[in-house]
Amino acid sequence: MKRIWLAAAIGLIVFCFIVPGMAQKAVASADIKRLIYDDAHLLDQADSDELDAMAREYGAKHEIEIVILTTENPENQDVVKITEDFYDKEAPGYDKAHGNAVMLTMDMRNRDIYLAGFYKGEEYFDDERLDRIREKIAPLLSAGEYRQAFETFIKTVDRYMKYKPGVNPDNILFSLWFQLGAALAIGGIAVGMMVYRSGGRVTVNGGTYEDAGNSGVLQREDRYIRTTVTKRKIEKSSSSSGGGGGTTSGGHSHSGSRGSF
Repeated sequence: MKRIWLAAAIGLIVFCFIVPGMAQKAVASADIKRLIYDDAHLLDQADSDELDAMAREYGAKHEIEIVILTTENPENQDVVKITEDFYDKEAPGYDKAHGNAVMLTMDMRNRDIYLAGFYKGEEYFDDERLDRIREKIAPLLSAGEYRQAFETFIKTVDRYMKYKPGVNPDNILFSLWFQLGAALAIGGIAVGMMVYRSGGRVTVNGGTYEDAGNSGVLQREDRYIRTTVTKRKIEKSSSSSGGGGGTTSGGHSHSGSRGSF
């Protein structure tokens, strides 16, 4: 009888302390918002989970929420309206609802993409920066490399956030290989000058062996032959772009870049 009461007491303790803890974890998990909304089913679950974790990690570094939305667009809405309505309804934002966010929307029906920045996202990702990101990922999307395109989007957002607004992050002066090359060139010039100076001063110049009395220009002549004009057709890109930013129905301003893939 005592053993039965002891087992019941232990069971009660387990129920009182462990079960509530498990329930709290379940509620906390439910409160975590998704960052990858793959409604068009372009990713498998493993890729979606990995991209979600990556977006969460890089977003936390810069206090901005990185969101990706894919849709089959059954209502055939404009991709900009899809983005704005999603922001108004789902209220993404790292700092608060309707807060700092940068977003990529893919319309698989019309093969359109739209990138938008809200609040801090709008500050750091103006139309020009978003254009640059779109141009990086559009070829991957056209090739069906969706996982790689989304990863490139997230990592480029992370890299661009390290530069102040208004600065071109793709400036060649910021590239590591250019900085290394410049350092090597400067070092080579410095060594060359030291070697040159260590060999003594050169006293021979162009006038050393010149006979000034018998030297001179004998004849000068210019002949005009003809002028040739060549015409070349300038190829236009097959992908459309434009759009820019705007304001959602809920009054949230955003930057934007639109294109096709």
